[in-house]
Amino acid sequence: MKIWKIVLVMVLLPLLAQAAPIRLKDLVEFDGVRGNDLVGYGLVVGLNGTGDGLRNAPFTEEIMSNILERLGVNVSGEQFRPKNVAAVLVTATLPPFARVGSQIDVTVSAIGDSKSLMGGTLIMTPLNAADGQIFAVSQGTILAGGTVAEGQAASVTRGVPTSGVIPSGARVEREIEFDLSSLTTVRLALREPDFTTAGRIEVAINREFGRQVSIMRDSGTIELDIAATGTASTAHAIGRIENILIEPQRKARVVVDQRSGTIVMGDDVRLSRVAVSQGGLTLRIEEAPLVVQPNPFAEGQTVVVPRTGASIEDNAGISLAEVPEGTSLSEVVAGLNALGVSPRDMIDILKSLKAAGALHAEFIVR
Repeated sequence: MKIWKIVLVMVLLPLLAQAAPIRLKDLVEFDGVRGNDLVGYGLVVGLNGTGDGLRNAPFTEEIMSNILERLGVNVSGEQFRPKNVAAVLVTATLPPFARVGSQIDVTVSAIGDSKSLMGGTLIMTPLNAADGQIFAVSQGTILAGGTVAEGQAASVTRGVPTSGVIPSGARVEREIEFDLSSLTTVRLALREPDFTTAGRIEVAINREFGRQVSIMRDSGTIELDIAATGTASTAHAIGRIENILIEPQRKARVVVDQRSGTIVMGDDVRLSRVAVSQGGLTLRIEEAPLVVQPNPFAEGQTVVVPRTGASIEDNAGISLAEVPEGTSLSEVVAGLNALGVSPRDMIDILKSLKAAGALHAEFIVR
């Protein structure tokens, strides 16, 4: 018997605390101070029979042949069928101002039909930037984040064994050409553009230096005049302002994750006075197959006749109930909880409140 309930479950996580001051470095990105994405195509060896099936992943055989030939092993005309190798994509982020010889973490992901990368070793793999140039080389033992156990009739998988990481698994071979000290102005880009927050940042920076050294260009950009700061270098100016505390102003938001049934409400969410009525349905499907056999000594064969029973039940929901106006998050939560519905039903109610114009917040569904 299978039963589905058409009811959305949610977990309400109210954020009751007032907005606390946040460091400037956690609110903005500094012009030019950014990482760069790297990617490479490599080979993992040493797997315990969980590698690619070369008939299904011919590119694995090709890269394995290329590596062996570079090492001086002649493999022309040979047929490879090992089960301990896998083709992978290697990704990493080159942090700003990374110097030659420094090490960075890498992520390794299988692209063939390998079942697990656990215990494998990544062979020397160049990592390229978007311009095609090699900026790092990766090699090392993979730490996989999952495990697989299987027998002849069943198997169980926990985590993702086809992906793993190599801490400090790549060494930087080329530096990004960027001279921070040559900048006469630095732009601060807000991660969440807002005119009020940008204005507060401008005021706070100017207060720190005691004169006009920054100006707000738009809701997402503040421009800092390095010469006006009187510091020894651009790095000194950024170091002086990055720990300034700012109280950001954000939009009121309600974020809903329908897969997990999670709802997160911001502190600025407001609710108008409204009346709500809600009900639910239960779908019930029962499978009871019937085996029909021929009479003794009669001709015929045994067959299975499917029998399915289906029904829909209309559950008694709440009658028309009034939700009072909420001027704070605690009042909004109290008003919604007063409806007395199960947590998952609250997602549908919030959607309807938004459509009715009673929920004053940006509604985001993921």
